Amino acid sequence: MDCDKAIYRVYHYLDGELTVWRRWTIKRHLHRCPPCSQGFEFEVELRQVVSSKCRDEAPSELRRRIAEAIAQCDQQPPESAR
Repeated sequence: MDCDKAIYRVYHYLDGELTVWRRWTIKRHLHRCPPCSQGFEFEVELRQVVSSKCRDEAPSELRRRIAEAIAQCDQQPPESAR
């Protein structure tokens, strides 16, 4: 795996959205490539900071409106079925 592919997939890796094989190839690349490894470590630390600092809860009115919008979308047929 080259650096461009690794950087592209590192976010999917962090989100747990990759197959076992792709996770392994990224781990191997990060182990062998110090610049990509440093970038990866930065992203991990950034996510930890954002996670620890951003704990605001959305207002109940906003959550209700979002839930209603999702329910409305779920009730509508897909564009291709119209």
